[in-house]
Amino acid sequence: MSESNWALEGFPAQQLLGIRRGIEKESLRSLRSGALAATPHPKALGSALTHPHITTDFSESQIELITGVHAGIEDCLDELRRVQNFTLASMGEEMLWVSSMPCGLPADDAIPLGQYGSSNVGQAKTVYRSGLGYRYGRRMQTISGIHYNWSLPEVSSQDYFALIRNFRRHAFLLLYLFGASPAVCSTFVQGRSHSLQELQPGTMGLPYATSLRMGRLGYQSDAQSALAVSYNSLEGYAASLHQALTEPYAPYVETGVRNADGSFKQLATSLLQIENEFYGTIRPKRVIFQGERPLHALRERGVEYVEVRLMDLDPFEPVGIRASTLRFLDVFLLHCLSQASPDDTPAEIAAMARNQQSVAERGREPGLQLQRGEEMVGLADWGLDIVAQLRPLAQALDRAHGGSAYAQAVELAQHGLTHPESLPSARVLQAMREQHGGSFSAFVRSLSEQTKAQELAQPLAAHELAHFQQLAQASLERQREIKAADTLPFDRYLQQYLSAERLGRPKAS
Repeated sequence: MSESNWALEGFPAQQLLGIRRGIEKESLRSLRSGALAATPHPKALGSALTHPHITTDFSESQIELITGVHAGIEDCLDELRRVQNFTLASMGEEMLWVSSMPCGLPADDAIPLGQYGSSNVGQAKTVYRSGLGYRYGRRMQTISGIHYNWSLPEVSSQDYFALIRNFRRHAFLLLYLFGASPAVCSTFVQGRSHSLQELQPGTMGLPYATSLRMGRLGYQSDAQSALAVSYNSLEGYAASLHQALTEPYAPYVETGVRNADGSFKQLATSLLQIENEFYGTIRPKRVIFQGERPLHALRERGVEYVEVRLMDLDPFEPVGIRASTLRFLDVFLLHCLSQASPDDTPAEIAAMARNQQSVAERGREPGLQLQRGEEMVGLADWGLDIVAQLRPLAQALDRAHGGSAYAQAVELAQHGLTHPESLPSARVLQAMREQHGGSFSAFVRSLSEQTKAQELAQPLAAHELAHFQQLAQASLERQREIKAADTLPFDRYLQQYLSAERLGRPKAS
């Protein structure tokens, strides 16, 4: 079914009931003092390489919690709660830092890289993270967030790319409504040029910021800004990534692949070491086979789902995100899919980047103007236009599921556009100011302690605890099996895995 038919006829209830979603949640492990916990990944959690629900992201200190695929939002959040409960109970005195922006950080090179054992695939994951440290600095990589994986039946790769183009056009609204990182610990910007203001000693921020995580200080890259990736087709997107993955990039050639002692600095000297290095607010994704490159999977079998990557952790929510937020994302993604989606252009891509920057740093500024096509429009006016278009979709979802929860999620967004003081970013600054003397670290430390105490006061049932303990043991055994099955020296393994042939070839037209 084409997007114009969806716009004219709406989505059938059966198709809406086929929405599937999953959550990936990143959090730093911190000490009670608010400093980064530089200890190894807790043994009780099993292997970060092979555990299906508990791994690490960039740093050994950065936990990533992963749900399975769910038809229901509450089921998805319930699983995330169980995984988080087991994790917190296995961490001793340490906490999960509840903000996207990091806790007190040590010197850059003292932030530990994720460790995945001595197998070839495990070593490659650590070398990749070493490369990220050389390229962007380790501090930037400690930023955390929530990724929302989402799919709808009967949607083609072409349709998903149309969704992605519209998502990028309207992503400013999500940053405005759900951004929750208007302030940072001063250790994050130490030695870096920035435009932040000192709110209190040790705390930096901006008065109208929504998501500094998605601004200049966050997941931005001067190198990648030169990578003009178009989302007009799978073929064009794949060709852009293929080039970035295979052509040497002069500054990274200068860094080199190895240290003087022969150890690896990075996987490669190309603009991207592997596909995951490409930053973006949303990604087309496909489940991969063991050892398969993600780009090969996309080229061979098309887009299976999208990964929404711009959501901040909500520090006021125990699991970092509310059910109403996920419902709004469902409606928003359906809207992006149902509306006409013209091809993007270099000029529009540049305008979207400027809009993202403005909203990240000044989103609640009264009268803020954004670029829409050839004109400048008020953020609130544009946002209210979008919200008005979301209501019929919310009603269709409510008819399919029963109740009025989707309509209520849209009305919450309307309220946020007319009452910016109710937004998470404003509430963070207010709570910092009124309860913690303006200190970012004191605010997040307090909520992190509360979250852990609440979780531990409601321990898992015995059978749930036994399930997670069994998963941890099975993951350790699987890691040993992977190591035992290695047949190639690491150098040869890397050469094969990183070869251009493994990326697949464009489909014949």
